Amino acid sequence: MEARENLVSQASESVANALIPQKSDKQKWWQQVTEYSLIVIFVVMFITMSATVDHFFSIENMLGLALSISQIGMVACTMMFCLASRDFDLSVGSTIAFAGVLCAMVLNATGNTFIAIVAAVAAGAVIGFVNGAVIAYLRINALITTLATMEIVRGLGFIVSHGQAVGVSSDTFIALGGLTFVGISLPIWVTLACFIVFGVLLNQTVYGRNTLAIGGNPEASRLAGINVERTRVWIFLIQGAVTALAGVILASRITSGQPNAAQGFELNVISACVLGGVSLLGGRATISGVVIGVLIMGTVENVMNLLNIDAFYQYLVRGAILLAAVLLDQLKNRGSRD
Repeated sequence: MEARENLVSQASESVANALIPQKSDKQKWWQQVTEYSLIVIFVVMFITMSATVDHFFSIENMLGLALSISQIGMVACTMMFCLASRDFDLSVGSTIAFAGVLCAMVLNATGNTFIAIVAAVAAGAVIGFVNGAVIAYLRINALITTLATMEIVRGLGFIVSHGQAVGVSSDTFIALGGLTFVGISLPIWVTLACFIVFGVLLNQTVYGRNTLAIGGNPEASRLAGINVERTRVWIFLIQGAVTALAGVILASRITSGQPNAAQGFELNVISACVLGGVSLLGGRATISGVVIGVLIMGTVENVMNLLNIDAFYQYLVRGAILLAAVLLDQLKNRGSRD
C-alpha cells in the first residue's frame, strides 16, 4: 500500500513538473534579469534612504520596520499561493478584523488564551474553506466570491462587537504581542517562520508544484490527474487560517479586537506579492521575490512616516506602487513569451 502511495505521489510530482511551462534559454535569462533587478532596486533604495533619511538605519527603526511588515509578510506568504493558482483573496483584511474581535470575545468569556486563539484561527480557516469551496466547486469568480465574503465577514465583525472595540484584560494575551527573544519580538519571528515554511512548501513539495501547475494550466492539470478543486480549497483554507493568526497577533499588539481594523490591507498584500514577481496570470511565484516585495512596501511606508508625509499623499504613493507592480508583471509576461 505504501509503495502504491509513493508511486502516486511521484507520478503527481512528475505531472506537475511537466505542466509547468518549460523556459528557453532566453526566457531563463529574462527571468534572472527581472529577479535580480528587484534585489538591486531594493538595495539601492535601502542604501539611499540610510544615507539621506535621519534615524532610518537605527536599530530601533529597523526593528520597528520589521514589526510593521510582520502582518503583511505573514499573509503575503499564503496570498502567493492564491495568486500562483490564478486566484486571489480580497477578504483578508476583513478576516484579520473578525479574527481579532472573535479572539477578544472568546478570551473575555473563557479567560483561556489558548482556546481564544484556536477559535479565531478555526474561524479564519472556515472563512477560507467557504471561499475555496465556492470558487472551486461552484465555479464562481474569485473576485466576486472574495468581494462578497469581504463584506459579509466585516459585517459580522461589526454585528458581534456592536460596532465597538472589544477590549482585552488578559495580561497573558497582551504579553504575546510584546514577547521578545534575543531582542526581536514574537510577530517578527512568526513572520520569519512563515517565510521558511511556505518557501519550502512552494519549492520542495508536491502541493507547491501542483499549485504552480494549476496556475499554468488548470484544465491540463485536471486531465493529468491533479485534484484541482481540492487543491484550491486547501489553498484558501490555509490562507484563512494564517490570516486569522495575523489578526490574533494584531489584537494582542493593540490590546483589543477592532472591527474596523486592516481596511485596505488586501491591496497592500497583493501589491507586495505582485511587486515580488508573483504573476497575476498564475504559474509563477518565488518566496524570495515575495520577501523583497514586502520589504519594499514596508520601507517606502516607513520612510514616508519618518519624513512626516501627509497620509493623503501616502495613499497616492501606495496606489502608484500597485500600478507599477501590475505594469512590471505585464512586462515580465511579455518577456517570458518573447
